[in-house]
Amino acid sequence: MAPKSRMGELERAVMEVLWSPAPDGGWWTVRDVHAALAARPGRRDSAYTTVMTVLQRMAGKGLVEQQRDGRAYRYRAGGSREEMTAGLMRDALDEFASDDRRTALVAFVGEASAADRDALREALAALEAAERPRA
Repeated sequence: MAPKSRMGELERAVMEVLWSPAPDGGWWTVRDVHAALAARPGRRDSAYTTVMTVLQRMAGKGLVEQQRDGRAYRYRAGGSREEMTAGLMRDALDEFASDDRRTALVAFVGEASAADRDALREALAALEAAERPRA
């Protein structure tokens, strides 16, 4: 059985908001994030204070960056979607497969779709080509 995501439903929704274009030069206020979440179809409404608490906790975890703006804070994603995904995968390997990473990686690839395996092959080939010394 695969472990659950490291982020809860509200945290994932907040990250989706923070990865979208911000109304103010890349930084989001709690009010902006709260409004963006409320505008998402099918999302139940979260209290403003809940969104504020989640953003503060996510900043503490390093998932988002926090910048003071007077008495308030502004937030932005701590990295791109791709960087965060890679970090979560690396953390899972470090936490659960520290003794036998190879077996964990083989199991991961074994559960991947054919398209994902093709993407992995292409990524490995590109990395190996970049690492080769140039003549």
